[in-house]
Amino acid sequence: MKTHINNKLQVILSGTLLFFGTSCSDFLGETDPSNITADSYYKTAEHAQSAVTAIYSNLKDIRGGSYGGGPWLMAEFATGLADSDLGQADNSNIIRNLNNNSDNAYGLAHWRSNYEGIANANLAIAKIPGIQMNEALKNRYLGEAKFLRAHYYYQLVRLFGKVPLILDPIDLASKDLYPTQASEEEVYTQIVKDLIEAEGAGLPAKDPAGKVNSGAVKTLLSSVYLTMAGYPLQKGATHYKLAADKAKEVIDNAVTYGYSLFPSYDDLHNPAKKNTGEYIFMVQYKTLTAPSNWQPLIIPYNMNISAYSDQTGAIYANLDFIKSYETGDKRTEEKAFYFTEYTLKTDRSKKVNLGGYFLYKHFDIQANLLSASADLNWSLYRYAELLLIYSEASNEVSGPTALGYEGLNAIRSRAGLTAHTGLSQNEFREAVWREKWHELSYEAVTWFDMVRIRKGFNVSNGTFDEFVGHKFAYGPTLSARELLFPIPTSEVRNNTNLIQNPGY
Repeated sequence: MKTHINNKLQVILSGTLLFFGTSCSDFLGETDPSNITADSYYKTAEHAQSAVTAIYSNLKDIRGGSYGGGPWLMAEFATGLADSDLGQADNSNIIRNLNNNSDNAYGLAHWRSNYEGIANANLAIAKIPGIQMNEALKNRYLGEAKFLRAHYYYQLVRLFGKVPLILDPIDLASKDLYPTQASEEEVYTQIVKDLIEAEGAGLPAKDPAGKVNSGAVKTLLSSVYLTMAGYPLQKGATHYKLAADKAKEVIDNAVTYGYSLFPSYDDLHNPAKKNTGEYIFMVQYKTLTAPSNWQPLIIPYNMNISAYSDQTGAIYANLDFIKSYETGDKRTEEKAFYFTEYTLKTDRSKKVNLGGYFLYKHFDIQANLLSASADLNWSLYRYAELLLIYSEASNEVSGPTALGYEGLNAIRSRAGLTAHTGLSQNEFREAVWREKWHELSYEAVTWFDMVRIRKGFNVSNGTFDEFVGHKFAYGPTLSARELLFPIPTSEVRNNTNLIQNPGY
């Protein structure tokens, strides 16, 4: 903890000065630029902008990978729905086989990146109020910072459970240098507080550049309320209503926000569609300048189909999961959500069978055909998920509603499936869950839903088992231990105030 939470001052300052646009004249105007401190740096609106820009950078940390796998795979293999041809990716394999431990590098990457994002946010939130600048712009920057801090804590509390709740910048004299863990309730309370304050920060309804907008704030808040309604807090009806009401605010104003389901699944991996339509909030990338870096993980292992030299086969869909889709579901058609064949790099007139269902929804066509430099963003929250949040939450409040059916059936209609009608509350509940599993597959959503509802999807019959005792199609069986990931060994070793999660 000491290593990875404190000492952020020099990291943030050097990062902002190097990468985020301080001009030569601004820099030369500083006193002794080689010895900048937080107090001397945070003086102008440009400094505030740089501080907030730095917070976004940590969204990218877990996305990439190659022959050792990649941290974003952690939650996918924990669902039991992912396969891999990458035998040397030990961090993936021990999770997939339910033999995970606290030395897993994926867990450490999640812990570090989220806490570094929080440290960046804490510094911005502490220093920006003292800058003399336009108040509306100041409030907007603070709103972005609080949304991002909430996002990072939302990841941590769901992955690790009780975690340190740090809200101020850390130095060697800080009481939080070796922090204790807060309860999950305390962490969620702070997340909600940050998001409510971000709601009132005057953020725009849209931002073509992909920065935080007001619709993203409400979407994240609806997701948080839905999780609080379920496990581990079990707030129940009050928070299902809060989730439904907040999601409905977005749905009712979808035109203002510019949100709608894409008409084609091709749009989900079309770089030209960044930050538009279905995409509510994304991690931003740009080909050649800051390209996205997960393509090697989703390309079949050494099948010679891609311009990338690394082709690892690190993750693809479990065949039993593919078979759980309804007959005629367009999402399983070739090159919709998945692909099973592709042309050879050496001869694009020839196709090769890939031997599995690989993840086409994350596939950058031009990068794989030509450039080996992907221009795709990573979606964190999209409108399809927001519709399903409303459908689930409103059903828990009062049974199926007309608007709940409308959102659920819009997603089914795009998939070429018949509309649901006349379902009981429990039938509707499970229909929404199935749609979430099938629509949001391999987007870092499914495992969080499993833990929230304490259920696993039985791919053989389309029903839902209790989480504890749920058997993966390939054999391993979930225990209570898998409800959380282990706190990294190095963090527990460096901070003896931390208590490891049960079973690790």
